[in-house]
Amino acid sequence: MARISAVSAVVCNYNGEGYLAGCLESVLAQGVDEVLVVDDASSDGSVALVRARFPGVKVIELEKNSGPCAARNAGMRAAGNRWVLAVDNDAVLETDVLAKLRAALETRPEVCLAQPRSVLFDEPTRVHYDGGGFHYLGLIALRNAYTPLAEAVGEGVVEADALVAICALLDREVVLGICGYDEELFYLAEDLDLSLRLKLAGERLVSVEEALVRHRGGTAGLSFRGGGYPRRRVYLHARNRRRILLKCYRARTLLLILPAFALYECVWLLFALKEGELGAVIRGRFAFLRALPSTLRARRAVQARRKLCDRELLCGGPLVLSPSLLASGGARGAARLLDRCFRAWWRLVRPLCG
Repeated sequence: MARISAVSAVVCNYNGEGYLAGCLESVLAQGVDEVLVVDDASSDGSVALVRARFPGVKVIELEKNSGPCAARNAGMRAAGNRWVLAVDNDAVLETDVLAKLRAALETRPEVCLAQPRSVLFDEPTRVHYDGGGFHYLGLIALRNAYTPLAEAVGEGVVEADALVAICALLDREVVLGICGYDEELFYLAEDLDLSLRLKLAGERLVSVEEALVRHRGGTAGLSFRGGGYPRRRVYLHARNRRRILLKCYRARTLLLILPAFALYECVWLLFALKEGELGAVIRGRFAFLRALPSTLRARRAVQARRKLCDRELLCGGPLVLSPSLLASGGARGAARLLDRCFRAWWRLVRPLCG
């Protein structure tokens, strides 16, 4: 029997009226068995659009905007099938994406999740996201970021670490078995957190490099692709990284990376000052402290499921920043220097990490 007998597609949406039609048309073309749109209390015409143009799509309306973590979890729980094609509203899938993801999982029964490679919607010959490594500072060390597709490293089906949650075919029982997406993160690095917890628990993920998804512009007020770095994103960056590190790393690892963490935080503070967003950083740090009891409870659950050591999963680079943050030669030089420093420190402390 086939491992994956049926697939439910779950599209996570917040104010995606301008994206949804293209996304849903591409999802429906995959031959899925059902399609659900989980609407995260949108204030635009998203729900009306789905009901008018896609009557066969089930709509789940959440009462309040709790972020994509809550929406994705709600969609997985509501799906009628164990295997879920999880899609963000700004993704447009090539016609054979599901078939390629499904084929990869059918021949790899030990794998619980397969993700495609995403390319820029307006420049589909250039990679946007292709997964990556778990940078020990709580960042995704992206593979092939903004690399021309013809030059991107990797082909076929490759072992993956960090998930980028634009699109993935996943076993919802495994994902929900580790509590799904962390809803307290709301947005930003929630995919890194989920994939790190899956890997720590001994699960395996893959990237299917020939399966392509075109990625549009992101969420207004949170994505930085439109220029600038939104205040809400600065706040979440300051809060979420700390929660992920404290939840997922062993105490010895946290102590060993402290000097590099302090250096990164100093640089981040300088960036926040330059952007006039110091207040957002401070609020994010205080929000982390207020949620400390919840984080410690989550830490106990993560550590109880742990099967791998930190040194087996974490890496020292590359430090990947948005091209918009590297506009000047000085910024690019500083980023290269930071990357070398962080890599050197990781080489020094990695053997000592638990």
